[in-house]
Amino acid sequence: MKGLVTNTIKFSTVDGPGNRFVVFLQGCNFNCVACHNPYTIAVCTDCGECIPSCPTGALTINPSGAVLWNESVCNGGDTCVSVCPYDSTPKARYTEVADLLADIRPVAPFLSGITVSGGEATQQTEFVQSLFAAVKADPLLSRLTCFVDSNGAAGPETWQALVNTLDGAMVDLKCLDPEIHRSMTGQPNDMVLAGIRQLHQLGLLYEVRLLLLAGINDDPTLMRRTADWLADINPAMRVKLIGFRNHGSRPHDPPLVEPSNESLLSTADLLRESAPFDVCVI
Repeated sequence: MKGLVTNTIKFSTVDGPGNRFVVFLQGCNFNCVACHNPYTIAVCTDCGECIPSCPTGALTINPSGAVLWNESVCNGGDTCVSVCPYDSTPKARYTEVADLLADIRPVAPFLSGITVSGGEATQQTEFVQSLFAAVKADPLLSRLTCFVDSNGAAGPETWQALVNTLDGAMVDLKCLDPEIHRSMTGQPNDMVLAGIRQLHQLGLLYEVRLLLLAGINDDPTLMRRTADWLADINPAMRVKLIGFRNHGSRPHDPPLVEPSNESLLSTADLLRESAPFDVCVI
């Protein structure tokens, strides 16, 4: 089984509990204004626009018209993704589950688990399911927990398909208000809301993440409504408040505004006043 993989990180402490090996998959069904990985949204169209921009000649095009990336020549820069007109990258590669396991095994003694992120993990559900099943069947890796970092916009059949191999899901709730959510992501939030409920019912919801953009989705009244909605599902839910940061995000006109630390802490207090949530602010 192969999946289209953008990148992997051997050790991460911000992508789930403990120290985790992270697999970033290519392709996303959202187009978020605040995206920090916009080059993971689309699959490469082989347009070739990136080839002249590569300073080391790591990109070529083969006779069939496909863009090829030579990792051994690449200097690790991001010129190619910065000029891509399609929010993609020529560096994503179709990767076998077995090859990922081979990368994980040497560092497994230092890991708590594996997280599949993106892009959007649920865009390649069959691959995720195969990877997690292989991890759990491997004597050296079976103790590792298997998580996804998701925007939540997946149908009930997706979560049901993962129920036997998934240990936890971290779900982004961009906004409870459907119109604001659409303005932030280009998509409605009905599947996200349904997915959060379903994951809780399945015992697989690890945390809900709220990315706050000043003046867009951090209004106190909206936050109270959000808190009430979450509390109805689980008043002890783990909620992570993430303040938007301009560094590394895609350009936006007008520029998006970072919330102040005071605003984030005030929102955290508001959530705690609504229910005994386990609130984390980053």
